[in-house]
Amino acid sequence: QVQLVESGGGLVQAGGSLRLSCAASGSISSIGAMGWYRQAPGKQRELVATFTSGGSTNFADSVKGRFTISRDHAKNTVYLQMNSLQPEDTAVYYCAATVRGPFGPSRNYWGQGTQVTVSS
Repeated sequence: QVQLVESGGGLVQAGGSLRLSCAASGSISSIGAMGWYRQAPGKQRELVATFTSGGSTNFADSVKGRFTISRDHAKNTVYLQMNSLQPEDTAVYYCAATVRGPFGPSRNYWGQGTQVTVSS
């Protein structure tokens, strides 16, 4: 009933930038927090950045000062602007959101992931 669709991933050289987008659609009454996670090969998934429904943001220490998260509530879309990318940022990036449907409680949803590869 709800899907998250990510876009904007790709291959970029170190020092470059990418902008990821994630749009939620389906049976949505409201959306709470939205955010981004990433998982590198052989490593656990980690939180990158979050944007709550109240407007507060949070970033992993490794990306502070380089990444920016923003949100368009009218479009149910969250963005991740990634600047000064380094090879260590290479990972599959996943969008996540807490969504409340018209007839039930809130549930957590995940996008399919988008690959970000940073070459040296």
